[in-house]
Amino acid sequence: MSAGSPDFEALLRQALRPLEPPAELAARLETTLSELTELAQDELDAWELGAMRDPRNWVRPVAAAVIGGTAGSALLALRIRRTHRRRHAASSDLLDLAGRTLSDAAGEARRIFERRG
Repeated sequence: MSAGSPDFEALLRQALRPLEPPAELAARLETTLSELTELAQDELDAWELGAMRDPRNWVRPVAAAVIGGTAGSALLALRIRRTHRRRHAASSDLLDLAGRTLSDAAGEARRIFERRG
């Protein structure tokens, strides 16, 4: 290559290097997902079973169940991913890591979906 031509490989390497998200992004995302899950739970709690006779009344509870399930699942994945390095360091092998991950996932799922008092 001549001295005046750009080094495309270096430019591509620089352009495609991974970027770390802002530190507060995870906290904001977790807060938003928690709020969505709580709102969906509140909507489902307020829904009356007597309203099931009319299919026009099904839209809100179905939407609340889908939104709550999706937000809760995303929140679960976010919290499990956050503690992955700690679990990996404490694990002796892959099977131990899988067991620890499943145990943590079950605990987080209980905390997310438990009824508020």
